[in-house]
Amino acid sequence: MAKRKKGRPINGWLVLDKPAGLGSTQAVSRARRLYDARKAGHGGTLDPFATGLLPIAFGEATKTVQYVMEGLKTYRFTVRFGVTTDTLDPEGEVTARSDALPDALPDRAAIKAALSAFTGEIEQIPPAFSAIKIDGARAYDKARAGEAVEIAPRRVFVERLRLIETPDPSRAVLEMRCGKGTYVRALARDLAAALGTVGMVEELRRTAVAGFAESQAISLEALEQLGHNPAALAERLLPIEAALDGIPAMAVSEAEAVRLRNGQAVSLLRKIDLDRIADLSDDDEVVALHRGRAVALARYARGEIRPVRVLIAGG
Repeated sequence: MAKRKKGRPINGWLVLDKPAGLGSTQAVSRARRLYDARKAGHGGTLDPFATGLLPIAFGEATKTVQYVMEGLKTYRFTVRFGVTTDTLDPEGEVTARSDALPDALPDRAAIKAALSAFTGEIEQIPPAFSAIKIDGARAYDKARAGEAVEIAPRRVFVERLRLIETPDPSRAVLEMRCGKGTYVRALARDLAAALGTVGMVEELRRTAVAGFAESQAISLEALEQLGHNPAALAERLLPIEAALDGIPAMAVSEAEAVRLRNGQAVSLLRKIDLDRIADLSDDDEVVALHRGRAVALARYARGEIRPVRVLIAGG
């Protein structure tokens, strides 16, 4: 007899506003316990000192996590110039300092002028204290053990980087919209170096992830105040397809939905199908919807769609 899985079959996305001082895995665990969900994952790690959007996927929504991970993210962060730590954030040990010399700190005009070099496709060396694997071990484990950590530069994408304010001579508040794999701490380090000083991220908040926005988020404290009230908790969930806004949607009939759920292709060669495929090219991905609910992620080719991931099996 198959072992019964613990928890309830909850499906959907929760946009959590993660508090400072809590790791992403811990935050997911607490949310999962509240929902008593069988399965949960998240759409991109936030450092413990950081706050902001941590999209959490429950059940079938975990099949769409990769689309959130690959989406653009927006961060608002404060760079502290003239001092840095081994972790490039407030949690580390100070390794260099020059903020006692006001003339060594960059002014607003210099900061704005330097930003253009950090937009578009850029090369970036991830921080030593990161989750990147080196010879099978996490970089942060090697760094904590006192080992020298060498990480090769990586190509990352920064769509937008702008200066919001300079609250005092040693701090600048910036906003960045960037792609997967971009490290805010590394950008702060490199920006400071370009300005002839050292720097670190003092505060960090993620304000958008893929199609998720702050207006959709709920704090962990507010979520916990709902207790274990299934109805109240369910109201905070977004549908599975909320993670797929950037993918074309295609309405399918009940019979077509059944075929897709069974892993079978759906032919779209009839005249009445022409409108559905008018804007598609071979190898395009679509979200198949039946009565407004996601059935499967499918790929179009040669007049048919084939399921890539079935999202609501049998439902």
